[in-house]
Amino acid sequence: MNSFFTVTGLTTGIIRPNDPFTERIIDAAEVACNGFKDGDILVLAETAVATAEGNVVMLETITPSSRARELAQQYRMDPRIAEVVINESDSIVGGIPGFLLCMKEGTLLPNAGVDASNAPPGCVVPLPVDPNASALRIKDEISRKCQAKIGVVVADSRTHAMRLGCSGVAIGCAGITSVIDDRGRCDLFGRKLEVTKRAVADNISSAAELVMGEADECTPAAIIRGLGMPIGNQKGVDSIAAEECLFMGVFRKCQK
Repeated sequence: MNSFFTVTGLTTGIIRPNDPFTERIIDAAEVACNGFKDGDILVLAETAVATAEGNVVMLETITPSSRARELAQQYRMDPRIAEVVINESDSIVGGIPGFLLCMKEGTLLPNAGVDASNAPPGCVVPLPVDPNASALRIKDEISRKCQAKIGVVVADSRTHAMRLGCSGVAIGCAGITSVIDDRGRCDLFGRKLEVTKRAVADNISSAAELVMGEADECTPAAIIRGLGMPIGNQKGVDSIAAEECLFMGVFRKCQK
């Protein structure tokens, strides 16, 4: 990969349910950096993707269950949001005031990814139903309309254990490899690397977060240009089983 690349935010205005999201991204790219070029990697905020796909929940339509009310009281939450989180989760493993810690599709994350930030008034936005499929669909649409071979990453912002603040995490990916295996390469002193794998899609997501923002920027996308990653037909974000994860292994032992 190249040592010099650029990160350009794409300003689209507010994204609403069923908006022509890809067209808005293409128009924003024309303004920001003269459109898409071969090798570009497009990073998209998951909330914008989910909203455009219509995956928005109006809280007035939600009737909290008894469990949702119990969790809401325990963790000082809106019972309706607690109900949405329960429905989006595989399991609830704990929480802190305002958030439930959930397992969802093999990942430990707050509120199962349900987001009230940048959601329409009175609504919350769950994660896209299938982020990898969303990334692939948008990649194919842009590649066809713009005649450019690009990669697409759907990114979320997450907290990490014992760290203050959020950074980017890839939850959907198409056109690039999400993880590069460096095992077998040598370090500065000739020792072979045994466990090192680079979370490329996560690192790209974090770079994009710097220009996309988390508040009222109306910049739900960014183009990474000049990185030099091969563009192909790859799809999906690589992950590991819970029993192979250091943090999850310790967490589960503490629960016993």
